[in-house]
Amino acid sequence: MEQHERLVLHVDMDCFFAAVEQRDHPEFKGKPVIVGGLSARGVVSTASYEARAYGVRSAMPMALAKRKCPAGIFLQGSYRQYGAVSAQIFEILSRFSPLIEPLSIDEGFLDLTGMEHLIKGNPRAYGLKLKETILAETGLVASVGIAPNKFLAKLASDLEKPDGLVIIRLEDIQQVLWPLPVSRIWGVGKKTEARLSQLGYRCISDIAKARPEVLQRQVGERLANHLVELANGRDDRPVEALREAQSIGKETTFEEDLHSGEEAEHHLLSLASQVGWRLRRSGRRAHTVQIKIRLSDFSTYTRQRKLGEAICYDEDIFREARNLFRAFRLPVGSGIRLLGVSCSGFNAPSEISLFSMEEKRKKESLYSAIDKIKAKFGEDKIGHLGEAGKVTSIERKGRIRHVFQKQEEKSICD
Repeated sequence: MEQHERLVLHVDMDCFFAAVEQRDHPEFKGKPVIVGGLSARGVVSTASYEARAYGVRSAMPMALAKRKCPAGIFLQGSYRQYGAVSAQIFEILSRFSPLIEPLSIDEGFLDLTGMEHLIKGNPRAYGLKLKETILAETGLVASVGIAPNKFLAKLASDLEKPDGLVIIRLEDIQQVLWPLPVSRIWGVGKKTEARLSQLGYRCISDIAKARPEVLQRQVGERLANHLVELANGRDDRPVEALREAQSIGKETTFEEDLHSGEEAEHHLLSLASQVGWRLRRSGRRAHTVQIKIRLSDFSTYTRQRKLGEAICYDEDIFREARNLFRAFRLPVGSGIRLLGVSCSGFNAPSEISLFSMEEKRKKESLYSAIDKIKAKFGEDKIGHLGEAGKVTSIERKGRIRHVFQKQEEKSICD
């Protein structure tokens, strides 16, 4: 079989949520639009380039964004609309490659390997045609990066935003990749960047030229190997097409490493709540619960437990995830960089239920109410219901208690 040099395209919609709002509301064009949670503890999901000029960024506390940009247009966001537009964009992408790997609602990889008959030796023209098609059919602007692997393609799409189109070839690595700061390496957050800077590694070239054995002693073998591979433009991960989910999960990477079990369990509670919602929304129950733990040195561990009875409720998922976490021996001095919770085993037969029918009815009634709220406001917006009140999930005496708070009354549902 003829072997083709790998060619990967990464497409990333520019300021997607804010761009959709500006498209759908002409009066917002050219103005600073900020989309995100509007509660006191909300965060920015997306800021338009006009808002970024004021220093507003994604994941910034909304209260800080309002101080930086008091004249901004602050929106809760229309997530159903964003989902519909995303589906339209991915339908367009499917015309340009049969192999697509979605990364999120507004970005994904396309494998162009072996498509010379369509590209005709001109990947730039092919990328430009994709951008023009998206703009013509959705009114939105995309940035595109094309390279021999996923890391370089994603990096390329970000180099000339907005409306970028950048191609990185292997022979361009020293000229294009090496002068960039180490923060451009996938997986290097603020804390790792600061640590590398203290060691004298400020540009990617510093990592690429480092003696591997020295770097391994300084940051650990796993992290050193990861850094060296990407700093030299090497990434063997294939583009993986979207398949029917064999598991349903959620994970989060922290800006600052976690160092206490209490912090970790707080995040496991939030993750379990989101996984439970996704299970129920898909009409599934799971027999296996798994947690994923990634430490500050990039070492990654998974722990799982198979259950006799299939589950889909937040408190049951959290209980199993917490027990798995407490059984894990965290190495002394290690911080937690990432936590994840997932559920699988959807088709295995269940044993006889351990719950009474009355308890099941109570749970079904409670979670039916919770799911209606999440369907309206989003799975991560459960803590905000505007003026009417809010719903929060707390742990008390080993169980999740969903607290419904209104202006003049409070009630707790177990």
